[in-house]
Amino acid sequence: MLKLFNSLGKWIEPFHPANPNVVTIFTCGPSVYQRAHIGNFRTFLFEDVLVRYLEYSGYAVARGMNFTDLEDKTIEEANKRRTGVKELTEKNIAAFLKEMRLLGMKIPDYLPRASESVNEAVALIERLIDLGIAYRHKGNVYFDPLKFPGFGKLYGLDMAQWPRRRRRFHKDTYPGIQWNRGDFIIWHGYKKGDRVYWDTNIGKGRPAWNIQDPAMISPHFHETLSLYCGGIDNLYRHHDYTLAILESLEPYPMAKYWLHCRHLTVHGHKMSKSKGNVYYTDTLLSQGYTAAEIRFFLICGHYRMGLNYSDRAMFHAAMRLRELQSAIRRIRKKAGAKPDTEARIAKKIKRIFSEKMDGDLNVQEAFTGLHDIISGIDAAKLKADEAAGIIGVLKEIDMVLKVIF
Repeated sequence: MLKLFNSLGKWIEPFHPANPNVVTIFTCGPSVYQRAHIGNFRTFLFEDVLVRYLEYSGYAVARGMNFTDLEDKTIEEANKRRTGVKELTEKNIAAFLKEMRLLGMKIPDYLPRASESVNEAVALIERLIDLGIAYRHKGNVYFDPLKFPGFGKLYGLDMAQWPRRRRRFHKDTYPGIQWNRGDFIIWHGYKKGDRVYWDTNIGKGRPAWNIQDPAMISPHFHETLSLYCGGIDNLYRHHDYTLAILESLEPYPMAKYWLHCRHLTVHGHKMSKSKGNVYYTDTLLSQGYTAAEIRFFLICGHYRMGLNYSDRAMFHAAMRLRELQSAIRRIRKKAGAKPDTEARIAKKIKRIFSEKMDGDLNVQEAFTGLHDIISGIDAAKLKADEAAGIIGVLKEIDMVLKVIF
């Protein structure tokens, strides 16, 4: 049985979907004010492996992933480049989808954009104001966390430290990994000179970042999600904000399981433009690595452990994958037309893969198990149907990993 580490509760538990007929998943997508780098893709690839393994395990899956194309950073970047927000974000969304395909990722069923979900955001804000959970202040609208019982339950926030004096945080995002102990903005009221705004029932303005995800989820999913995923940084503020908004308005929990992926560092340091250590897929392709090797490097470390990029680590990962591919080619040459998938080795490969992946998606141990078995096979001694059975099982497994064939 698949077991996953649930950030809500902080323990590994058996996976039972909220809806037995379909596993519903929503994953935080890219902020498209800039191009996604390999650190971003580490999280998106972990989510891709999750979806693929659920399907491999026999589940039907419906997945949504949002594009954050309407936040403070997006408007600032568009102004800096002297271009429109739509022109900037369309270019980055197109590049992102192209790289998803390059890296063998499944395109989600739903790809809502914040800029196309303004009416939904306004409707949610109106309901929150009516309930007295959100309020207007100087043209903006803020959410009062003290009006939501259990606020911060995902992170495990100690509300005893919440200040008694009202404080408001009016930016979409704040640097660093810490809590803003106060009311958070959900609507930016129009200010003179604003280039991006809508004229709505609650006045002129635009939805703030933390109302955007609820607005993009609501049209597509109308029950408890089985899974909600994102980067580990979203455990600070963002996901608890999203949860509080939706659970204030709906009679059911937002999601049953919450999964968070740790970050990628580069030579032990956070990736940033100021340090000049931002790596893109192009960077690694230009060094002679294949898309499959890039994908392999990014998925092979356990998603709940930090992953450090170095030239040496990337090289060794690529060599390890090439060794496996070479051994599989030798087996493939012996394969006949009729596979024996019940042969001992084929069944062992399948069992080891499932055992390791069922343990909180341990791709690293699953790959090591495959590598050890395959490298120990003397292809010359295989029967044609045995070899075909091994290749058949590996092709099924590679529908999850997408790195072997």
